[in-house]
Amino acid sequence: MPETVLNGSVVLDQVPVSIALSPNDVTAVPTCAENIHALAKTFDKSDNGRRLELLAHARSLVRALETPRETMIKHCWAQPGVYMAITMGVDIGLFKAMLANRACSKKVSDLAPLLDVDAFLLARVMRHLAAMGCIRETGPDEYELNGFSKSLTIPIIGDGYPCLAGGGRAALDKFSEYAATTAYQEPRSAEHGPFQYAYNTSLNFFAYLQARDPLGVQFNHHMGGYRQGRPSWMDGGFFPVYERLIQGARTDTEAVLLVDVGGNIGHDLDEFQRKHPDSPGRLVLQDLPEVLGQIAALDTGIERMSYDFLTEQPVKCARAYYMHSVLHDWPDDTCTRILTNLKAAMAPGYSKLLINENVIPDTQAHWEATALDMMMLALLSSKERTAAQWTHLIEVQAQLKIVKIWEGGNGVESLIECELP
Repeated sequence: MPETVLNGSVVLDQVPVSIALSPNDVTAVPTCAENIHALAKTFDKSDNGRRLELLAHARSLVRALETPRETMIKHCWAQPGVYMAITMGVDIGLFKAMLANRACSKKVSDLAPLLDVDAFLLARVMRHLAAMGCIRETGPDEYELNGFSKSLTIPIIGDGYPCLAGGGRAALDKFSEYAATTAYQEPRSAEHGPFQYAYNTSLNFFAYLQARDPLGVQFNHHMGGYRQGRPSWMDGGFFPVYERLIQGARTDTEAVLLVDVGGNIGHDLDEFQRKHPDSPGRLVLQDLPEVLGQIAALDTGIERMSYDFLTEQPVKCARAYYMHSVLHDWPDDTCTRILTNLKAAMAPGYSKLLINENVIPDTQAHWEATALDMMMLALLSSKERTAAQWTHLIEVQAQLKIVKIWEGGNGVESLIECELP
C-alpha cells in the first residue's frame, strides 16, 4: 500500500474500505461477552455499582461488534434524527398522550387528531422512535411506552431536549467551523466564543436561555434531571458533613451555615435540609433575580437572596460557601474573579469553600464527564477540570488552599474542600 511521510511519520495513503465494513474490534468480542455473562449471573438491580459495570461491558460489546460504517450512520443520521423526534414528541405532548388511559398501546391514527398533528408526519417520527428503542412497536403504526419514554413526561427528564434544541445544539454543530476561524485555539472568552458565533448573539448561554421563554425554565428542569440518581456529597461515606461542616459551626440566630452561590432554584439546599434537618444556622440561596423568580416551591426555611457572583459577596463569615457546577461554566479569568469575591467574605480559621464539580482523572475518564466537557467547550468557552487544573485555579490564581478533594468515584462529581491559606 502506498505510504506518505507526514511530519516525520509514515502514514498510509489510503485505508481500505474493508476496514469500515468489519467489526470495530472483533478480538474483544469474546471477552466482553464473557464479562457480561459472568456479571449477569449475580445481577441485582439494587446494586448500582454492579449495574454500571455490566452496562460498561455491554457498551464495549456494542462498540466492538459495530462496523465503522454502522457507527458513522448512527452518529450522522440515527442519533440526530432521534433527538429531533424526541424534541418534537415533548413539544406536542406525544408521550403524555400515550401515557393516558393506563399507558396502553396507541395507534397513530388515534394520536394524530388528538395532538393536532399530520398523521403521516407522526407515523414517520414514531417509527424512528421505535427503531431507536424509545418506544415499543406493538403493530402497524401502533406503539406503547417503555421506561424511557414514560420518563419523558417528567419535566426534569423531557425538558432537556427542547431546551438544548432551542438554545444549545447549534453551538456544537458549528464548533468546528468556529474553531477554524481561530486557528483551532482553545476558546477562553465568555463573550466571544462558539456559542455567540453559532447563534449570532452577544448574549452568553444563560442570558440567551432566560431571554427566550420557556428555555430558561426548561434548563432549570434539565439541571434537576442531571442531579438525579447520582451519589451526593451530603450522604454518608462521601464527605463527613457533621465532622467537617456542622461541628464547630456557630449556633446564634444570625449565623449562616451554608450559602449556595449560584444555586439555581434551590435543588441542593433543599436536599441538604432534608438530609440534615437538625443542622444549626441559616441556609441562603443566591442567584440572579430572574432565576429565583422561577422557583415554584421551596422550603420557607431557605432564604432567597438576589446576587451576582461577579460582585462583592454580601454574606460575610458564613461557615461554608458552596458552589455546584458553577465554575465549570466560566473560563479561568472569570472563575478567579468569582473565587476572589468569596475569599474576601470568608473568616480565617472558620469559613470553608465547597466546590462540587467534576475532577477529570488523568486516564480512564468517564463518558458523562467528557460529554459535559464538550458542552462546556461549545456553550460557554469553559471546561471540566483535572486535579492539576483545579489546583492551579484555586491555589495559584485565587490564592486559596485546597484541604482535600473528596472523591465519589469515576463519573461522579467530587467535593473540593477549600480554606483560606
